[in-house]
Amino acid sequence: MEQLLFGLLAAALGAALAVQLWRGRGAGRRRAATRARFFDACAGHLGGSRITIAPTGFPRLGGRYRGLPVDLQAVPDTLTFRKLPALWVLVTLPGPLPVRSTFDLMIRPTGVEPFSNFNRLPDQIDAPEGFPPDCAVRTDAPLALPDEALLRRHLGLFAAARVKELVISPKGLRLVWLAEEAHRGRYLLYRDAEMGQTPFPPEQVMPLLDALIALRADILNAELSEERLSA
Repeated sequence: MEQLLFGLLAAALGAALAVQLWRGRGAGRRRAATRARFFDACAGHLGGSRITIAPTGFPRLGGRYRGLPVDLQAVPDTLTFRKLPALWVLVTLPGPLPVRSTFDLMIRPTGVEPFSNFNRLPDQIDAPEGFPPDCAVRTDAPLALPDEALLRRHLGLFAAARVKELVISPKGLRLVWLAEEAHRGRYLLYRDAEMGQTPFPPEQVMPLLDALIALRADILNAELSEERLSA
């Protein structure tokens, strides 16, 4: 009789475990599907939009905005020493620019940002007076930096606390934006770092694109003015 009871108990426990596993897999699939749709709300604001899914499960969105190519990437940062895991959005205007160096301004760099090449740039320079007090600047050509007056005209970008990084390079422009941090309670108790379950809102990304387009226009106008002066 006892063996029968033990057998029934084991069967019940096995069935319960199977149900939990099935539910867990289903929930995981639903979370992954939601994560893959992170940029869906933004896609309708771009012409010729196209989405690919990175190995992280997060999407990358390309397209055109105001006639220019744009690229959006979602990059999770789950390094254990961080206070909380974070999800970064890289907003990029790819395309050649008439600058002779890479200028990279980052707020509170740690040296291991997975979304950036900041720490690989060979030279760190002192930020000019009036730049964000907690920023660092690195470059690959200290004697060929963009004009300081031009940079100052666009420091308003960092008025938003979520802006982490600005990159100006011969290959284009990039802003890095803090989209989300993991839920503190779930992370501290269960190490649950799930992010990206709420779609990224277009009202956050469109001003960033507009700001990059304004910076691009300023760089091109400065180059045109130099050419006229030297003609």
